[in-house]
Amino acid sequence: MIETLKNAFANKDIRKKILLTLLLLVVFRIGCYIPVPGLARGLLTDAVTTNDFLGLMSGVTGGALANGTLFALGIGPYINASIIMQLLCVGIPALERLSKQGEEGKKKISQITRFVTLLLAIIQSVGIILAFGNSALTPQYFLGQDWLLWIFMIVVYSAGAMLTMWLGERITEYGVGNGISMILFAGIVSRGSSVVVMMWQYLVLGYENLVAGATASGLRYLIGVPALVVIFVILIGFIVLMTKAERRIPIQYAKRVVGRKMYGGQSSYIPVNVNMSGVMPIIFASSLM
Repeated sequence: MIETLKNAFANKDIRKKILLTLLLLVVFRIGCYIPVPGLARGLLTDAVTTNDFLGLMSGVTGGALANGTLFALGIGPYINASIIMQLLCVGIPALERLSKQGEEGKKKISQITRFVTLLLAIIQSVGIILAFGNSALTPQYFLGQDWLLWIFMIVVYSAGAMLTMWLGERITEYGVGNGISMILFAGIVSRGSSVVVMMWQYLVLGYENLVAGATASGLRYLIGVPALVVIFVILIGFIVLMTKAERRIPIQYAKRVVGRKMYGGQSSYIPVNVNMSGVMPIIFASSLM
């Protein structure tokens, strides 16, 4: 792995792509810490914690939703718009013909996808504001007008979603590629440090309880935290195994004579992925619900 990284950075073009990708991911993470005026962050965090759907969205965005920041919607609207467009290209003949027109058709579909992303971002912004309730809103910063605060938050959240989409497209075009997955990965991994700190605190708490004589409580933490780590590693391994799993369909080439030579008679296989759709159905179903 280290040797592969060395070879990658030795190549000028690959090095530029990696550095540009890291720079764009840093910009994305900075946007996840820019607060949006008009929200009471403490009440907002409580609202996200008690709502399963908002908690899932906050986890994907690296906690941006719970903190009420610029990129609270993350890349979710663009992912949903892309899936919707893929389904519509199969069901609507006009879009199907457009998708078969080569590079020009792909550009038009990408443009339509951006408009759908904006529409979904507006809808999700309204839904999030309704889910928060008036308790987390602070209209006193907007002359006490709730409608003015609503418009402001919808515009800011939608703009954040469109900017996140733009960053993902730039990573795909000029970076290492697959920008959407890179942004999702950055958002999820960013919460890893807080989880590690929390587990360490539980271990310390378990040791203190054990020393204080609370044996049951101490052992629960001292045994439970390592067991959780082991389960987590096994779960990640299983996910990777299922993602990379493939069904190999055997192929037998018939023998044929060309001139004075005989060709064929060899066996091979066609690799077919077991899980072709990846995690997209789960993300789409959660957003739809």
